[in-house]
Amino acid sequence: MKLTVLVPSYRRPDDLARCLKALQQQVRPADQVVVVVRPDDYVTHTVLAEPGVTGALPLECVIVEAKGLVAALNLGLEKSAGDVIAITDDDAAPHRDWLQRIEAAFAAEPKLGALGGRDWVHERGRLLDGRREDVGRILLTGKIIGNHHLGVGGAREVDLLKGVNMSYRRAAIHDIRFDERLRGSGAQVHNDMAFSMRVKRAGWKVMYDPQVAVDHFPAPRIGEDQRHTQSAISICNAAYNLHLTLREYLPPMQRMLAWWWWTLVGTRVYPGLVHPLLALVSKNGATVRERWRAARLGAHEARKVTP
Repeated sequence: MKLTVLVPSYRRPDDLARCLKALQQQVRPADQVVVVVRPDDYVTHTVLAEPGVTGALPLECVIVEAKGLVAALNLGLEKSAGDVIAITDDDAAPHRDWLQRIEAAFAAEPKLGALGGRDWVHERGRLLDGRREDVGRILLTGKIIGNHHLGVGGAREVDLLKGVNMSYRRAAIHDIRFDERLRGSGAQVHNDMAFSMRVKRAGWKVMYDPQVAVDHFPAPRIGEDQRHTQSAISICNAAYNLHLTLREYLPPMQRMLAWWWWTLVGTRVYPGLVHPLLALVSKNGATVRERWRAARLGAHEARKVTP
């Protein structure tokens, strides 16, 4: 079995250097490492030219002209030759046994199409060390349970994976690509969710094993899709991507339930109607209402695309 590691990168030279050094230390070395970069990303090209960073890695630098993570991932898939393609972010450092565990899992289960694992998040000088059994599921209501960064327990089937740590069997994705309809100028939020759900709908097993682990050092994002300071446009884009994915891959009855749950209840990130109503007497009421309007606009625009 040949293993390809795919790493899209944009203007994070120090993070990418850490990632590539972690890949050099793998117990089971990669057969191919594909790093996708933009032509004007000179700092990243400089890092890739340093022998101390790339070492003996079987590295291939792929140039992508188009903006956004989806274009980079899709071009990276086209250039990947492995039987299994392991995807991680440039701000992650896979554990030494990462590829070894990935290879063992795919070799043991012929119907395994996708495998994800825990990303140990290092944020603001501390490690987020919680414990969650419930990971990577979509409830009947359409509510999403993530928790990939907190998962404990054994390997199990899930509904969706997280982009920083996900691997795919080539046979499962030979005619599947990341959705180019997704909005955003950078991260294009929920691209990982859409891709893994599509693999599962095709009949392959999608599994999560917290022992297949990476350390994750969330770096600032380039573009409008910021992590902690979301604008109205970024909320609208993310809500559009979320609803486009749910409407595309959920069965009809669950899709209807999901639409009403997100319309009426929602979450803090994508508020439903209850949130601005409860915030009428709150000091941050205006902010909640702005988030609600942006989230509903994205949802309605997604509904026009997938009636």
